[in-house]
Amino acid sequence: MFACFSCIRVPRNSSTLLLRSLPGLCSIRNVHRTGILLSEGVNDASVPATPSCVSFFGQWPEEDRTTFVKDMRVLDRFIDEKEEGSLLEEIEPYLKRLRYEFDHWDDAIHGYRETERKHWYPANRAILDRIVSIAFEGTAMPYVHVLDLAEEGVIKPHVDSVRYCGNTIAGVSLLSDSVMRLVRTNDEEQTNAEYRQIFSQERHIKYWADVLLPRRSLYVMKHTARYKYTHEILPAKESLFRDKLIKKTRRISIICRNDP
Repeated sequence: MFACFSCIRVPRNSSTLLLRSLPGLCSIRNVHRTGILLSEGVNDASVPATPSCVSFFGQWPEEDRTTFVKDMRVLDRFIDEKEEGSLLEEIEPYLKRLRYEFDHWDDAIHGYRETERKHWYPANRAILDRIVSIAFEGTAMPYVHVLDLAEEGVIKPHVDSVRYCGNTIAGVSLLSDSVMRLVRTNDEEQTNAEYRQIFSQERHIKYWADVLLPRRSLYVMKHTARYKYTHEILPAKESLFRDKLIKKTRRISIICRNDP
């Protein structure tokens, strides 16, 4: 079931005030992407995760499932093709000067290059301001993280260090669809180097969710989704969502965070 069904369309250039005057409403349009039915919506912080973008596995306690859909949200088609092109135009010249790395200080990412930017072109700054107004209760950190994951790159299961950011992460996905997996974990498993083996061996007692991140969508991960679940981007050959292979190519994410 979708979270809401009101067929009210709000133009992309409508004011923030108008968006905030329609809490809980979203415009639903059926579209097909890689054989999966998705929803398109105008969302604010009160709207939960798009159910069509989330698949649950294992025996979820009802309370945890309810909290998860509130703390892990996907806003499909958050930006359009022109806005994606504008973001790429700004960051590509710098990224092209970097080489993909295949080691990481905590072994969480392979096949990546990254940078941080504080100053953006005005049009792109407006996109980032939209992210902040939707995802954060207050302000975000001034530096925006840009993560470029190669087609063969992977982000392994991990929980982001609480030393470097606060309770919310919000990222726009460019160039490719992908699948994020979040697995309920505990403090010991969060730092265990053999996490994949733990998940494989004890899969029957785990519960997790696969979240489809369509190209040009925004995901907002906060509170329990940040601290109580590992998250990863599935590699191309494992990138399945509801038994459909999601073609993952090179993926760039523009990520905003708040202060610890």
